[in-house]
Amino acid sequence: MDIRNKVAVITGATGGIGSSVANYLIDKQAMAVGLVDLSDQCLNVADSLKNTTGHLNIKPFCGNVCDNDFRKSVFSTLESEFGPVGICVTAAGILRDGLAVQAAGQSGDAELYSDRHFRQVMEVNLMHPIYWSMETIAGVARKQQRDGTDRWNPEMGVQAVNIMIGSVSSRGNRGQISYASAKSGLRGACTTLNKEGLRHGVLTKIIHPGFVDTQMVDQVDEAYYDKYLKPDIGLGRKIRPREIAECIGSMIENDPLTGEVWASASFRPFA
Repeated sequence: MDIRNKVAVITGATGGIGSSVANYLIDKQAMAVGLVDLSDQCLNVADSLKNTTGHLNIKPFCGNVCDNDFRKSVFSTLESEFGPVGICVTAAGILRDGLAVQAAGQSGDAELYSDRHFRQVMEVNLMHPIYWSMETIAGVARKQQRDGTDRWNPEMGVQAVNIMIGSVSSRGNRGQISYASAKSGLRGACTTLNKEGLRHGVLTKIIHPGFVDTQMVDQVDEAYYDKYLKPDIGLGRKIRPREIAECIGSMIENDPLTGEVWASASFRPFA
């Protein structure tokens, strides 16, 4: 799908991956880019991008990606000003790492991972990308209904692309019972939405990055990373956010590139 003249929305837009994707899409002449983030820092990011790129159709949206009303308002605003969203990249995510069961020493007791943290991670890392992707499909479906298009056919070309951010942890990882479960769940959701969305010409894809040089990955203890993780990374370094953005760009632009893309930097346990 050609990025030019498409309306894009990016969640987690102030993070390393989100902001890199925004820059990439602007470079590729997307018509409009919606920057979504919980932090009002997205206002500054939007202003900065306008000043550095000269692109005026950059709109910041500050709010909780798990809030249904907020999500609907973002899509409604973009659709009313520019048309249906054609690119949705759900880069917002959180970590709440901890062992599933933590033994409590000589007391003989054991503490289970917080169910509150589990629900929070599921809301942000699983439900949010699913519902923002479904909103993209819905916007295209509404336009087709208005245009009297009963069913999409390949001659019409791909109408929109959803990109979900998975993780190498989707295959399971010690200390990440909630995060790994959420990212694993995205794999099934992606396949389902891709099958259903194709009725309207909307592709849904997922990329599984390894350790990317972002603030979220920086939450991993440095000593633990250096001792246990870095030696297993074939490239011997963290992945740059721009590299993930370029992978995402290729996924958007190349229609036959469907399913899952692994960008692990040859992280050996999963290579």
